[in-house]
Amino acid sequence: MLTPSWTAITTEPDGLSESPFWHPQEERLYWVDIPGRRIGRVAVQGLQGQGPVAYWPLTQEPGCIAPVKGGGLVMALRDGIYRAHEWGGDLQLLAAAPYDTTRLRFNDGKCDAQGRFWAGSLYEPKDQALGVLYMLDGQGLHAMMDGVVTANGLAWSPDGRTAYWADTAVHQVRAFDFDAASGQLSAGRVFHTMTPKPAGWVWGSEMPHGTQYGGRPDGAAVDSEGCYWSAQYEGQRLLRLSPTGAVLAEVRTPVPCPTMPCFGGPDLKTLFITTSRQGRSSQELALCPEAGCVFATRVEVAGLAENEFVAV
Repeated sequence: MLTPSWTAITTEPDGLSESPFWHPQEERLYWVDIPGRRIGRVAVQGLQGQGPVAYWPLTQEPGCIAPVKGGGLVMALRDGIYRAHEWGGDLQLLAAAPYDTTRLRFNDGKCDAQGRFWAGSLYEPKDQALGVLYMLDGQGLHAMMDGVVTANGLAWSPDGRTAYWADTAVHQVRAFDFDAASGQLSAGRVFHTMTPKPAGWVWGSEMPHGTQYGGRPDGAAVDSEGCYWSAQYEGQRLLRLSPTGAVLAEVRTPVPCPTMPCFGGPDLKTLFITTSRQGRSSQELALCPEAGCVFATRVEVAGLAENEFVAV
């Protein structure tokens, strides 16, 4: 396992930070704190945050965000997808959530290269596969794929012909043929399956026969070589998977629950990760007090630039 040197670029932990993206014109990193109901951003040079983190408080949980071409943000909140023309500005409802907001909320998502915004839903009781992947374009909000408990790990290959989507609860990432013109997903197949959590496993416990747990797939990003980087929640690692789904590298993370990687910096060779402290034990937090912070390290292979939302 690779053990890089990580730098914390935030010092105030979030409850559950997610959906990071690098804004090249601003040289800022953006992300969300889902239970904190806020969006964060900070200027970054090298591996250091520059100045205080700015937080934008919201009235609902933000599942994911993306930059808008021409300025502003698009965000998937619990009850719908909104656009803000500027930081801290008024929210314009683009599409109401097409589900029961008492049991579901938007979770992981991002934009495709055509400027459409995608966001998957999470079924909070986590006992049925009611999560759906939605796509927002100029004609409205469309359900594109269903059958998951927790929608996660959305990403596209560099050529835009393959899409990836994970169901965290079943420890599996799937790949699909992607039609860029229509946004249709087809030919779904298993891309990579992680070993399920052993019965009775808790972080820091001694399990019989050396049983370990490598985590389950959370957010993801794709690099310029077409490799899929998957955050392994509770596994304290990232997996770098080849375009065929083979494990090329395991990268140890500084805290047990990484939630999503992204690439940034002027050369897109700075790897950022968001992390979680929500629901973690007092023992774990005592040993890992930076859980919930955002971290950065340098990597050899550049990532892909963040796709922007083309306002509908």
